Amino acid sequence: MEWGMKNRLSRIFNAKTGRSVMLAVDHGYFQGPTTGLRNIKKTTDPLLTYADALMITRGALRNWIPAEMDKPVILRVSGGQSILKELSNEIITTSIEDVIRVNASAITCSVYIGGEHEKQSIKNLSKIVNQGQDYGIPVLAVTAVGKEMTRDSKYLSLACRICVELGAHIVKTYYCERAFEEVIEACGNVPVVIAGGKKIEERAALKMAKDAIKAGAVGVDMGRNVFQSNNPVGMIKAVRAIVHDDASINDAFKIYKKK
Repeated sequence: MEWGMKNRLSRIFNAKTGRSVMLAVDHGYFQGPTTGLRNIKKTTDPLLTYADALMITRGALRNWIPAEMDKPVILRVSGGQSILKELSNEIITTSIEDVIRVNASAITCSVYIGGEHEKQSIKNLSKIVNQGQDYGIPVLAVTAVGKEMTRDSKYLSLACRICVELGAHIVKTYYCERAFEEVIEACGNVPVVIAGGKKIEERAALKMAKDAIKAGAVGVDMGRNVFQSNNPVGMIKAVRAIVHDDASINDAFKIYKKK
């Protein structure tokens, strides 16, 4: 791995812990102005201090994030559908030249294993891995599974391993309660971060983060479970305590409750 690739990856992961708390605010590319993201600047301003990286689209970055922001950007480069259509029908929307223009530290797209357009999404990942390799830009692969596939270790391992085999440098996947260690093992030396997914109760979200870290994940990429929380700043602080300080669920929940 060349110096530029290593340098960009080092910005995403905390040097002391080797872990990362990513703040995902890229939902608008298929959900529009969803709850909590109608004004992205208002949402992110108080949260960025506690995030290690920001996942976002180029349009949102240019419109709502000040250029003085010093957090590494993981740039969403796929799209092409909305929540009204089949989600797996994505294309690559952003050129590698624009990735470089906005100084992104990594690029990302979704891979829909078992989805109607599985092949297209795999092709998308392959394309950005090849382009990223040319310019020393790492790729985070976001795994998704088809509607007929249960989110268990068998299918999540399948989705994650495909992403690893295609050259992803980081894999983002869902957490499953049984045998998540098998998902981690399927990825070899490629770091795994978990997706927060839909908004759930705060203690449950903290437990999910804790269990995932214990099983071998190196971080979380949370969006709705942070910015849709009743106390977003408290929630991201609590998640950070679990990821970087190995805080207990009870201690993290106390952090969340502080105003």
